[in-house]
Amino acid sequence: MTPAAGTAPEGYDKYAFEPFAVTVDLAVFTIRAAALQVLLIERGQEPYAGRWALPGGFVLPDESAETAARRELAEETGLSDVSGLHLEQLRTYSEPDRDPRMRVVSVAYTALLPDAPEPHGGGDAARAQWLPYDGLGPLAFDHERILADAHDRVGAKLEYTCLATAFCPPEFTLGELHQVYETVWGTALDRPNFRRKVLTTPGFVEPIPGAARLTGGRGKPAALYRAGTATTLHPPLLRPSREGHPA
Repeated sequence: MTPAAGTAPEGYDKYAFEPFAVTVDLAVFTIRAAALQVLLIERGQEPYAGRWALPGGFVLPDESAETAARRELAEETGLSDVSGLHLEQLRTYSEPDRDPRMRVVSVAYTALLPDAPEPHGGGDAARAQWLPYDGLGPLAFDHERILADAHDRVGAKLEYTCLATAFCPPEFTLGELHQVYETVWGTALDRPNFRRKVLTTPGFVEPIPGAARLTGGRGKPAALYRAGTATTLHPPLLRPSREGHPA
């Protein structure tokens, strides 16, 4: 007879292996004040009390890793509407000594927020804050490595997917999209060439007929666009360091 769900087979010793915990960590990015920023929490408890860390926590026995990630993000940052936030699983971090309390395996996620609401601390987080990605000091646990991996993932996906539009509001100018690429990649891009590539890539963006926005200065209002139907870019929009000449 097959054992009922959740019941160990006869003769199986579930205590034969050392127990360990599973946690989730979230690298959440946005663009504010023309800078790439990341959502961090100040730890209110040991270990690493007072140190900045990624939002996250332990997976409860009755929830999945993604459910735990959304719960912890809401609890620790006060962001009330995270149910529709697109979370992408980054990788699993399982070095035996990554947490001084016990053996802990973490499932890391990355996400993008276009409008960056102000967070506040909750749960075991003393406070939460958006901080510039460049110039961050030491983070708790191995969160510097997780954050660097997440930044690499986002930067690479901008080349081959339409992910950049997730940093933009529902209606955006090509200048705002251009700023996303420059901010995430950390390099200047040739504006006319960038505009040509975006507009000739099928399904990347769609013009909004008759819509325009003043963007400062004395020039005419800039045309507005929305995300197109494509999910991948053909051809890819490669960063300058990979294509050998300015984008």
